[in-house]
Amino acid sequence: MLREEIKGRDIILASRSPRRRELLSGLGISFRVVVPGISEDYPDRLKREEIALYLAEKKAGSVINEEKARGTDLLVIASDTIVCQGDTMLGKPSGRDEALNTLRQLSGTMHSVITAVCISNGSRMKSFCSETQVYFTELQDEEMEYYVDNFRPFDKAGSYGIQEWIGYIGVERIEGSYFNVMGLPLQRLYKELKNFYE
Repeated sequence: MLREEIKGRDIILASRSPRRRELLSGLGISFRVVVPGISEDYPDRLKREEIALYLAEKKAGSVINEEKARGTDLLVIASDTIVCQGDTMLGKPSGRDEALNTLRQLSGTMHSVITAVCISNGSRMKSFCSETQVYFTELQDEEMEYYVDNFRPFDKAGSYGIQEWIGYIGVERIEGSYFNVMGLPLQRLYKELKNFYE
């Protein structure tokens, strides 16, 4: 059981995302949240999963640096999710118009959701990526407008949350982990946490 491997450790989720907090809670482990104080910029040369890995590791490093003075047995979990169509990144929208434009781009097509996770205790680091393909049905303008106006997905890469109304009516199928699309690939994370101290 995972709880034995991590017993007595100060586990930190390095994220401001309420969805990641909810997902990690589902694993039945105790943790606290520290929001990393970083900008989410990255070098232009990076592509797709390289971007997510870079940002997850940057978040983990920031929290390790902030918290290591406590002298506890830290274990930091940091994550970053990106949405792509091919090599085109679909980030968090700046406002209503951009959110609607992104949803129009996703309508009737397939896109990839890539989540990178970094686990670190300050002396050792393990990073990995999980990718899920999401297939959207054709969405009508009034459906996209209803979703954006009522759910305001401005903090979400790709301008949507699969666990919200638009996911109920718009997602035809996925290939890969559902929880990955929400922001944390739980099955892989559980496995990596169990193996981290071996």
